[in-house]
Amino acid sequence: MTNITRRNVFFTGLAASALPLLAPSVLRAQSAILDQADAAAAAAEDTIRRNISSFKTQDWRDHFETLGVASIVCDTKSRALHYWNHDGTDYRMYPTTVPMTDDLTRLGYTEIVRKKVGPTWTPTPSMRERDPNLPDMLPAGGENPLGTHAMYLTWPAYLIHGTYDTRKIGRRSSSGCIGLYNEKIAELFEITPIGTQVRLV
Repeated sequence: MTNITRRNVFFTGLAASALPLLAPSVLRAQSAILDQADAAAAAAEDTIRRNISSFKTQDWRDHFETLGVASIVCDTKSRALHYWNHDGTDYRMYPTTVPMTDDLTRLGYTEIVRKKVGPTWTPTPSMRERDPNLPDMLPAGGENPLGTHAMYLTWPAYLIHGTYDTRKIGRRSSSGCIGLYNEKIAELFEITPIGTQVRLV
């Protein structure tokens, strides 16, 4: 049984009288937390909008005279690959990796000359210069930087390929190649014939 004393009555009354004074500060704290959450959500939505807006559709006529057997434009600025089939009825766009520096970036016209499922990877001399610890060769598999599929261009050592490191997509992260998610390069690989014209811009 609780003893009712003048001291208990005093402190109980004091606590009760303080509640109205504490309530506004609690409400302000809750409001500040909600404001921060709203601001974070708005920032996330803004980032998504910016990312989406950077992937603008392209018109193949701005790059090629005809579609040929198929056409690909790799846009190194927006970090997206654009694909059209031979009659333009199939247009697809994929997020990509792009070269780390302007020195590693090769722009211009080329074409697909070879395709390989489960490519092996051999570092170029310039890669070895930057990192002498690189292996002589890597077989197909999870450590291979070319991912599951590769399409070779007329330019030696320049490819359109997959990657197991999905953090690289959308970034300046390659040594010159254009990289796609493995599931996307598999899709592109199936629909892209040898002889497809390619432009890097």
